[in-house]
Amino acid sequence: MLFPICFDDLEAEYHHLLEHVTLWDVAVERQVEITGPDAFAFTNMLTPRDLSKCAVGQGKYVVITAEDGGIINDPVLLRLGENHFWLALADSDVLLWARGVALKSGLRVNLVEPDVSPLQVQGPKAKDVVQALFGDAVTKLRYYWFLETKLDGIPVVVTRTGWTGEVGYEIYLRDGSRGDELWERIMQAGKPHNIRPTGPSDIRRVEAGILNWGADMTLQNNVYEVGLGHLVDAGKRVDYIGRVALVRIKAEGVRQTLVGIEIEGARIEMNAVPWAAAVSGTGIGKVTSAIYSPRLKKNIGYAMVPIAHSTLGTALTVTIPGSGARKATVVPRPFVDPGKAIPKS
Repeated sequence: MLFPICFDDLEAEYHHLLEHVTLWDVAVERQVEITGPDAFAFTNMLTPRDLSKCAVGQGKYVVITAEDGGIINDPVLLRLGENHFWLALADSDVLLWARGVALKSGLRVNLVEPDVSPLQVQGPKAKDVVQALFGDAVTKLRYYWFLETKLDGIPVVVTRTGWTGEVGYEIYLRDGSRGDELWERIMQAGKPHNIRPTGPSDIRRVEAGILNWGADMTLQNNVYEVGLGHLVDAGKRVDYIGRVALVRIKAEGVRQTLVGIEIEGARIEMNAVPWAAAVSGTGIGKVTSAIYSPRLKKNIGYAMVPIAHSTLGTALTVTIPGSGARKATVVPRPFVDPGKAIPKS
């Protein structure tokens, strides 16, 4: 499905995100809704996170794992009721995976893709905009919590989340016939704060250490390779898909890992395909995402490399199609705000 990736120069949109507030049409994002008498037990089986620690009205960043520990997707999970969940994800066939699991599980669940067409309101003025729309209750939401409400009779779910590392909210529309109306109401509320429609900012998400499923991680990767081991709750008492594999992988250690890199030379454009990474002329891995950061005045990104070449300071050579070889160095990630103080503020 197509969606608007930009309305202006990508760097201009990046600066507007940092300084004002932006509105994204990300209705392309898919949701998987899980309901039924056994919805909690079923959803808890899909992920290594312990959902008994997730309250109604709370969201969690989770991974959905395959039997071999591979990452099927990394959605934001929302718990709308004791036995009512949404998995908010950008792509991949999670609905088909969940239906396959349900077929043999013996659990009583209903699985559908609800039409909720999400929007994102992101940037330092985002709180002012949602306060004008929904009142103080929304601005008091803690990071990754949400509420169900109405705007002029338009039913929505508003979450304290986003794909930026900035202050942000996502608004899920529960009546698809009123999408234009909702968009115009948000734009009207944002006008005093210089709101502007933009596409998702890859510059900001790379700075923030946010990964993109399908590029930085795929079904062939596990959480320990990409630095998401904290999404595995070791004390989880009930079984889940991939548990045996993840216990083994953690005990044995991984052979490759996703690292942060800085690439020397003139500014680069976002890579549409992986770039080859080498050490001393020998190919050893790939650059999964790379882009120029205007604030850091550096080319930054992620590379999947063998553990032997993952130490901070390791020198790499990156081959950029049409540009040639560039020197690169392994550095810490995320590149900006590692404690997530900005989005939590």
